[in-house]
Amino acid sequence: MRKLLVLPILLLILGCNLNRPDALQEGVWRAELQLTETEVLPFNFEVTSRDALKIFNADEVIMVTDLEYSNDTIVIKTPVFEGYIKAVVKDGTLKGSFIKESLDRVVPFSAEIGKNTRFDLKIETPTQNVTGNWETVFSPNSEEDIYIAKGIFKQDGIRVTGTFRTTTGDYRYLEGVMDGDTMKLSAFDGAHAFLFTAQVTDSTMNGMFYSGNHWEEPFTAKRNEDFELPNANELTFLNDGYDALEFTFPDSKGNVVSLSDKRFKDKVVIVQIMGTWCPNCLDESKYYSEFYNSNAEKGIEFVALAFEYAKTEEKALSSIKRLQDNIGIEYPILLAQYGSSSKTEAQEKLPMLNHVLSYPTSIFIDKKGKVRKIHTGFNGPATGEKFTEFKAEFTGFVDELLEE
Repeated sequence: MRKLLVLPILLLILGCNLNRPDALQEGVWRAELQLTETEVLPFNFEVTSRDALKIFNADEVIMVTDLEYSNDTIVIKTPVFEGYIKAVVKDGTLKGSFIKESLDRVVPFSAEIGKNTRFDLKIETPTQNVTGNWETVFSPNSEEDIYIAKGIFKQDGIRVTGTFRTTTGDYRYLEGVMDGDTMKLSAFDGAHAFLFTAQVTDSTMNGMFYSGNHWEEPFTAKRNEDFELPNANELTFLNDGYDALEFTFPDSKGNVVSLSDKRFKDKVVIVQIMGTWCPNCLDESKYYSEFYNSNAEKGIEFVALAFEYAKTEEKALSSIKRLQDNIGIEYPILLAQYGSSSKTEAQEKLPMLNHVLSYPTSIFIDKKGKVRKIHTGFNGPATGEKFTEFKAEFTGFVDELLEE
């Protein structure tokens, strides 16, 4: 009987091994997203084991540990965000797509091992230096789409890093090169797929911004070390007749939560308008989670209102749980909306606000339930000193409210 069992067991083991594909080769890879017929967005990642890799954007390192193998195909899922890469593995190359299912977006993807450069250079020697601050206008010829920004860049030889700050947040960690007089910057984090190209003189830029393969717009910029964006505390405010915020939404467990609940009574409350799909919201959530975990006993509460573009309630709640688990968020995240991240629809759910201009937006409420400040957008760690300034302003104002 024992001899008869050997052959089936051996065949089963061999069958399992045949269906277990080879791991990605360890080492540095160069990836490309094909945005247009002529423009590609490059980024680098390093495979450290069969089940882990790191994605690099300037000072940001994204640890990825969700890799699924099936025959000759691999699925790479970045932390928190819905987007994933699905590609066929063959001879040190990957070929497939970057996919965001809820938005029906598919971007061609490819990668090869052994290349640690981000951008291919044509001239290889920089003829301009973009270090400094740049007053920027995106879509300057469109009344509907025009908006302002502040470019903040640092150049070291060929390498350029920095970001664009806007009134609604920053474009996070951008990395690239100055190739002759052409600046090229990119970022990929599983949500953002950004490419910026620009012709640069000593005092001007003229360029294009690509977001995936679904959006592109021109931008212009000029050097201006003194340029500042409008005050983020003055862009969103309560409509006449309101001095308080009201809402009732379910949390991830289906429990209905309102500001009138006992847990918020006689406490300072920070209401975070956000989405799990939003990288600026991720940066903000990391900071708020750390602050809350260190200060909850002082009488402060946070509550997040999530506006999700996931097509079903189940997927939206799954995204919320994934964010909470990845960051370790202990405060409630409520599902305010799913099926759309429309700011117009968001404002309809919060009619006391003049508008929802940005994800994220933070509303500061004192112990008596009165709205004391509304901060639009978020200056994340990619903005350097602005992130430091925000943290100092935040802690100072919260301390004032706690002492009242």
